[in-house]
Amino acid sequence: MIAIVDYGAGNLRSVANAIAKLGYQPLVTASSGELAQAQAVILPGVGAAGDTMESLRRLGLVDVVNQFIADDRPFFGVCIGLQVLFSGTEEGGWHECLGVIPGRVKRLPSGLKIPHMGWNQVKQRLSHPIFEGIPDGANFYFVHSYYGEPEDSSLIAGETEYGLPFASVMVKGNLVATQFHPEKSGEFGLRLYQNFIKLAGISRQ
Repeated sequence: MIAIVDYGAGNLRSVANAIAKLGYQPLVTASSGELAQAQAVILPGVGAAGDTMESLRRLGLVDVVNQFIADDRPFFGVCIGLQVLFSGTEEGGWHECLGVIPGRVKRLPSGLKIPHMGWNQVKQRLSHPIFEGIPDGANFYFVHSYYGEPEDSSLIAGETEYGLPFASVMVKGNLVATQFHPEKSGEFGLRLYQNFIKLAGISRQ
């Protein structure tokens, strides 16, 4: 079962629709018990990482998400779902996040159109099964004003240029996270989700 974390994010339905289009039946849930029993978890997000952390704490989901990742089970973070994996974010003052990936979330450089919105290329820095069938330099859809800067650059699987090179795909064991929105990225976005599900060993029902 593929669980999508329901903490009130605005793009839950589009993520669920993308997974359903691939032939799977995702469970959108805010239940810690259901998340703990899932074969794979997707944490989508729009808005601010600090607000997302507040929602996760209020719903009692921080521990189950952290444990799921600590157990190296298949986990996919999308946009804010990537940013909350870091130690903390500078957005709206300093906010502690999940601390799965040591590093901090910073604002994109001044002088650029913010948010970074629209299609941009992802340069593959690692040869990884998550990119199976996806050409290097493929375009994906972004909407964000902040980016994650990990202390360990070896976790950066994909990189995108917008005023500076930033991590657009992170991989750590069975954890995958993207700064872009695969569910809004057409064929290659769906392929990325399919590759993740394949890596998780989940078959169609």
